Formats: sequence, structure tokens, C-alpha cells
Amino acid sequence: MATKKESVADKFQAAKARVEELSKKPSNDQLLALYSLYKQATAGDVIGARPGMLDIAGRAKYDAWAGKKGLSKDDAMKQYVALVDDLAAKLG
Repeated sequence: MATKKESVADKFQAAKARVEELSKKPSNDQLLALYSLYKQATAGDVIGARPGMLDIAGRAKYDAWAGKKGLSKDDAMKQYVALVDDLAAKLG
């Protein structure tokens, strides 16, 4: 009996669950990378206005997501899975 090949979406969902189980918290840059890839994979290109100067966290998240503009949802999922794999190896 042949085993079913895991789809990109399945790997993405598994990685989403694994990132929440890391023994150490990722750095802010790593968190922004995770956020931007997750948003690109689930929502596509960034929408809405860039947050104001006083919303530092919101602005950083917006800019990180905007940096992924044009990346396909599948490619964003693949990069997210690869990043989670890397973080799991480094942070446990």
C-alpha cells in the first residue's frame, strides 16, 4: 500500500503547530520572518495602509509582510516550513 505524499498545505499546518512548541522563543527578527511568511501564505500580498510612526510593532510587521509581496502562497508555505525546520534545529 502506497503512502500518501504530504501536501505543502499539510506540511505548513504541521509547521504552524511545531513553532508553538519550540522550547526557546525565537528572536524578534525570526518572529517577523515567521509572521510575514504566514501572512503571505494565508492572505496573499499585504493590504491596507502602513501603520503610523508611533505604532512601531505594527509598522515592523507591515514592512516584513510587504517585503514578501509577489511571493506565491505555495512558495510562502515552503519557506515557512523551512524556517520552522531551521528554528526547531536551533531552538529545540
